[in-house]
Amino acid sequence: MVRLNIIKLGVIFYSQALEIQCKLLEKRQKGEIDNTLLLLEHPAVLTLGTRGQYNNIYLSSDELKSQGIEVFEVNRGGDVTYHGPGQIVGYPIFDLRDIGKDIHLFVRKMEQSIINLLKQEYGIDAYEETDKFTGVWVNDKKITAIGISVKKWVTMHGFAFNINTNLEHFNWINPCGLSKGVTSLEQLIGRKEDIQLVYEKVEQYFTKEFGCEAIKLKLSEIL
Repeated sequence: MVRLNIIKLGVIFYSQALEIQCKLLEKRQKGEIDNTLLLLEHPAVLTLGTRGQYNNIYLSSDELKSQGIEVFEVNRGGDVTYHGPGQIVGYPIFDLRDIGKDIHLFVRKMEQSIINLLKQEYGIDAYEETDKFTGVWVNDKKITAIGISVKKWVTMHGFAFNINTNLEHFNWINPCGLSKGVTSLEQLIGRKEDIQLVYEKVEQYFTKEFGCEAIKLKLSEIL
């Protein structure tokens, strides 16, 4: 069974998480560490993927500056994405040779892990739009955004799962450039959920979907 390191980082700035990902990516490429999933939250931040357009950000540069919102251009797929408190972000540093070098399968498995979690734990029917966009959707609203990059068959970036997220912040952008709505677990179940409980469920369903053995570690143990 493939090992999967699970590392929870708590609330961490996007720039710090990006630096950590790059270091772990290099170590995974060299075979120095096993596949690793970083789980964390970010203070409010916007990221632009490789297809990102600044006109999908509705706030001016002065408005962004006044609210302390940084914008990062990154090498993942997709357009503009919001990250913020109450949203579980997962960054898998995963060698795709473990699943036959199949990028689409990797993305579908990430989506399916969230779909299964929502259905089995909360009775929510979620789905993926396999012919159109990545991510997980409920009633035509996105609850999980997904965007990855792959270097030497190792992934970085990942998914953003809205739990108790402030959905008003998505008014700052055209999410993923799709002109579609977003939702959260809180909105769907009518109450805030214990996010630490959902972290555990994300670990459980991710490792099950990928057939991995979860090993919980501290970052210092592999970096």
